[in-house]
Amino acid sequence: MERLHVLIIGAGIGGLTTALALQRRGTRVSIYEQVAALSEVGAGLTLASNGTVILQHLGLGAVLDDLGVVPGRGAVKDYRNGRILVDIPRGSTQVERFGAPYCQIHRNDLHQALVAAVQSADRNCLHLGCSLEDFGQDEQGVTAVFANGRTARGDVLIGCDGIRSTVRARLFGSEDPRFTGYVAWRGLVPIERLAASALVPDSAVWIGPGHFLTRYKIRRGQLLNYVAMARTSTWVEEGWAVRSTVESLLSEFRDFEPGARSILMATPPEQCFKWGIFDRDPLPSWTTGRVTLLGDAAHPTTPFLGQGAALALEDGLVLARALLAAGSVTEALARYERARVARANFVLLASRENGINLTTTDPDRYDEATHRNEESLDLASYNAVTVPV
Repeated sequence: MERLHVLIIGAGIGGLTTALALQRRGTRVSIYEQVAALSEVGAGLTLASNGTVILQHLGLGAVLDDLGVVPGRGAVKDYRNGRILVDIPRGSTQVERFGAPYCQIHRNDLHQALVAAVQSADRNCLHLGCSLEDFGQDEQGVTAVFANGRTARGDVLIGCDGIRSTVRARLFGSEDPRFTGYVAWRGLVPIERLAASALVPDSAVWIGPGHFLTRYKIRRGQLLNYVAMARTSTWVEEGWAVRSTVESLLSEFRDFEPGARSILMATPPEQCFKWGIFDRDPLPSWTTGRVTLLGDAAHPTTPFLGQGAALALEDGLVLARALLAAGSVTEALARYERARVARANFVLLASRENGINLTTTDPDRYDEATHRNEESLDLASYNAVTVPV
């Protein structure tokens, strides 16, 4: 389709990827973000080959090379003694198998690169301080109404506004996200605070009863990012990221071996946060008329397969390709759903199952046969650049 004007609600990784992919083909895009200023949010994230191949395709491979870290090896370890249960080759093996690397990067580094790229294509495309209040659609287009009194008119509207998506609520009703039974702590530790032995291999996961700890390097290897999860019955805190204390974290993970605990002990007090892990049940469809969903708005996914960011990247590129290939908005969104819904919902459910696998399996019984990741589930081989739309 030619001369489309696409309205994107949310300037996260998925929304910006969609915008950039459309801009590269000459489509007009307007992005509306509710925050008044973009700030550093989040910490590290992992991108398997199915995510990095998209960034390379969009011209952001240099960002991965500069700020990302490609681990040589990973491992799953026994929480009691650090014994390696599963050895995971990374590095060049991922490029050889899937055509792109497995990479670890600070979310903000990737986000800033995407913002710079879309604003380089159109310096007026990003609108901050615009919280979506409602939208309406007719045969000619979609009108979005924002809380600040602004309105916008376009041919299609894409809800990229996260797990508590306003777009999703307007399309399918207001239903609260589901608490998954996990609370997570995250922290960023300067590498110089850690002994060399704590950094072998390049990335690692410790598994234990009701607990799970993963750590990996980001930002040119200058920082170590970790996520520590514990099963619990309730989450009553307000907000997705709440200040925590290193002492409470150490108490929760008191049974973990000294090497794992040394990472937690090295956390700067201002870098220790916790949050509840939520998701939603799969939707059979993400679209009504000229409006559709993308990323966490469509399929909020737990972190147990490390695929949340990659799925948003996949959605963004596939949707852009469908909009450019189809003869109408209706056809484009139908193509998008055919290419994406089944895969995204599979990953959502598989990630739920892997959380149980990682936090309930006896380490003495955990091995390559019970291990689940993006390779064993054949997730990393998906190529959004070439998948049929």
